Amino acid sequence: MRAVVFEEFGRLPEVREVADPVPPPGGVVVRVEATGLCRSDWHGWMGHDPDIVLPHVPGHELAGTVAEVGSGVVNWRPGDRVTVPFVCACGRCAACARGDQQVCERQQQPGFTHWGSFAELVPVHHADTNLVALPDDMPYATAAALGCRFATAYRAVVAQGRVRSGEWVAVHGCGGVGLSAVMIAAAAGARVVAVDVTPQALELARRFGAAVCLDATGLPGDGVAEAVREATGGGAHLSLDALGSAATCAASVAGLRRRGRHVQVGLLPAGGVTVPMDRVLAWELELLGSHGMAAHAYPEMMRQVAADTLRPDLLVGSVIPLAAAPAALAAMSDGSGPGITVIAPGRDAAPAS
Repeated sequence: MRAVVFEEFGRLPEVREVADPVPPPGGVVVRVEATGLCRSDWHGWMGHDPDIVLPHVPGHELAGTVAEVGSGVVNWRPGDRVTVPFVCACGRCAACARGDQQVCERQQQPGFTHWGSFAELVPVHHADTNLVALPDDMPYATAAALGCRFATAYRAVVAQGRVRSGEWVAVHGCGGVGLSAVMIAAAAGARVVAVDVTPQALELARRFGAAVCLDATGLPGDGVAEAVREATGGGAHLSLDALGSAATCAASVAGLRRRGRHVQVGLLPAGGVTVPMDRVLAWELELLGSHGMAAHAYPEMMRQVAADTLRPDLLVGSVIPLAAAPAALAAMSDGSGPGITVIAPGRDAAPAS
């Protein structure tokens, strides 16, 4: 098969022929029709993930068809249209027994713990626990957008954030996960403040339902949090750091009202993040993490997508061929563009629909 391979962290990957994967016991091999280009892939390529062993194939947001089934798989057959959460759970540990597969104690992650979906084929572990069936009318590019950023944002806003209609929700960072959070919060009846530094991202946030779009360019120190508190009449009820930086994390927490809820969605570098714990204590703030969404939790999100209440297809900004993936991954060193870029292995680039 053809795959995007890197042999050194931070060095430009290349597309090359590699051996086809075989299905693991209890797992499948999926023929990749579409896979999202995510900032988490960039973090992996830069060497920020200790699970990655070189040489490596990145990619974890995927949709396609089952190509081959391993021993012990009960519910899936070749040709089935599927997607998968980026956390592939074991289905047997204590966390999985509680229904918390997104924090599985023995999780596998395509593109991190093993070769990923920037390829024509990808193995998926524990298929009966992790695969999600796709409706026949859902485009693969739309389905690929669900696997990490949209599903993560959905759980962050709805389950972890416990959003309520009429609340103020601040979203710091309007890349793929941030714009997903804007759309999901607005669909839930919340009033959204979208915070970013690029006009294109803020325009998309407005299009997806943000009531206030705040350009954070040049705002000093606590300026972003102060602007959020002013826009919301005292602070957000719920705030999400959808980027993952010391500045956005601190601004998200500081922009809350009393008894507000902060959800950390963007990956943060180890150390170096200062949180105002005195305010957390005095104002009884909640600090929460959000790490993907289990396959069994997909049905309600998929129902809202089918009803056009949620439109992840509108987040897809471009579809590129596999050959363009190395340069697109490297370009993320200069920041993530608005919307979601989807890679279609083995296909010519085509406009997003």
